[in-house]
Amino acid sequence: MTKDARTYEAAGVSLDTANAVVERLRAAVESTGATGFGRFAGLFPLNDRQLLAASTDSVGSKLMLERRAGKLRWGGMDLAAHCIDDVLCCGAEPLFFLDYVAAAHVELEQVAELVEGAAEVCRAAGCALIGGETAELPGVYRDDELDFAGTCVGIVERDSVIDGSRCVPGDVVIGFPSSGLHTNGFSLVRALVGDDDFDADLLLAPHRLYLDDVRALRAHADVKALAHVTGGGILANLSRVLPNGVHAHIDWDAWERPPVFEWLADRGISGGPFGYAIWNQYFRQAPQAGLIAREIPNWAVPPAGSAALVNRTFFDAAWLWPIVLLVLGQILGRLNWMSMGYVLFRLTS
Repeated sequence: MTKDARTYEAAGVSLDTANAVVERLRAAVESTGATGFGRFAGLFPLNDRQLLAASTDSVGSKLMLERRAGKLRWGGMDLAAHCIDDVLCCGAEPLFFLDYVAAAHVELEQVAELVEGAAEVCRAAGCALIGGETAELPGVYRDDELDFAGTCVGIVERDSVIDGSRCVPGDVVIGFPSSGLHTNGFSLVRALVGDDDFDADLLLAPHRLYLDDVRALRAHADVKALAHVTGGGILANLSRVLPNGVHAHIDWDAWERPPVFEWLADRGISGGPFGYAIWNQYFRQAPQAGLIAREIPNWAVPPAGSAALVNRTFFDAAWLWPIVLLVLGQILGRLNWMSMGYVLFRLTS
């Protein structure tokens, strides 16, 4: 693979086109009475107190590698977790999930693996998998190809909606580690892999579900915004939740990347805010030297040897607790409170 071909666009996917499609559709969508277009989940008034939240997505071309590796169950887990995580971004609790699987020729075992994987995540989230559709479409899909898409619907109290509107300069940004590449960038990954063997555990780790972790975070802090960092990377996804005039200051050298990014670097994929724009990057460490160390509550301290770590440095302001947070990460990269990672920066105007 040539150096010029080691880009997402050369692999056949244009982020610029994707963004243009969103803008092109905005008028049509908003003409129906919808607002907040471009958020991680759409909101619909259920009654005077509650809103429904919904998000639709698919696993995408990661399924092609999962099928090769015999990991289609992971594809089902990817789909359910991705959709539920999107719904979490507005503060909603998941209610139910619907799936859609399509192929040139339906194979029972493949469909079963996908749906069983989605059901596993739905059970963990307390989210009912209430139905779906299986379509056999020869001529639309090539032989041995399949697609898996789904929709999650959740519910949120009006006064509990998280939309980023309260974010102000000086708020803290916290990121948490994730399981891997999740469900984005796999057109390029497939181009890098080609027909060679590959490490499925490294490249295909399932998209993580963060429902319990987000609940725990909200119980301990005033969470002003949640960004599910997937396609477009940190910058593009943060812009979806920050108010105009507020920007995140991020030190791109501040955290240790998971091993899969070493795999990418070995194949000529550069890092930084734009080199990894198609993937989530996960925060591991708080580097700022000017912060004053304070006592950290026991619930926030990871065990010795944990992959994610807390640098035990926070802003010196009478130990701000609860911390005012802007949260980002792969919602937030498995915010397991016994193995969580912090990175602290400030929002600027």
